[in-house]
Amino acid sequence: MPLSQLDKQPALIVIDLQKGIVSLPLAHPTNEITSKAAQLADAFRDRGFPVVLVNVAGGAPGRTDQSHHFDPPADWADLVPELKEHPRDHKVTKMRWGAFHGTGLDEHLKNLNVTQVFVCGIATSIGVESTARYAHEHGYHVALVTDAMTDLDPVSHQHSVEKIFPRLGETTTTNEVLSSLNTNH
Repeated sequence: MPLSQLDKQPALIVIDLQKGIVSLPLAHPTNEITSKAAQLADAFRDRGFPVVLVNVAGGAPGRTDQSHHFDPPADWADLVPELKEHPRDHKVTKMRWGAFHGTGLDEHLKNLNVTQVFVCGIATSIGVESTARYAHEHGYHVALVTDAMTDLDPVSHQHSVEKIFPRLGETTTTNEVLSSLNTNH
């Protein structure tokens, strides 16, 4: 479902636009995703709405069949400079797929009276989807900015966008969000 309205207190959550992840082979050009996320962040900041910048610095401790031994370079978790991190931004460093588990993000957003979250970033079927699922379960109105996200795998991206996201909230585009921000505030 497309964006129906902008709540009185929305927030933007940008997932894992960090040096180590944007350097991976992705389904869509990284510079386009980063540019759109940066436009959204600037627009939210200009209107005094919260911006949450998320990076990942580890993984869940549970056993899996895949080896997760990884020795990243020192700047792997650094946010991309295009996001122009601002002192008012809330930074979340996560150790799981989603940005809510064990990070205090829900409490932070609730303290700001946020009722709606716009989610974008990398990877669509992992960090973005997991964050959107938890946001939905916490009762936020979820909007997924589908042209400001990408995945390692195009089929996984498409599945999340077409099959999962419509069940979690509204799907929208960067231009729709920017237009709504300009019209309503």
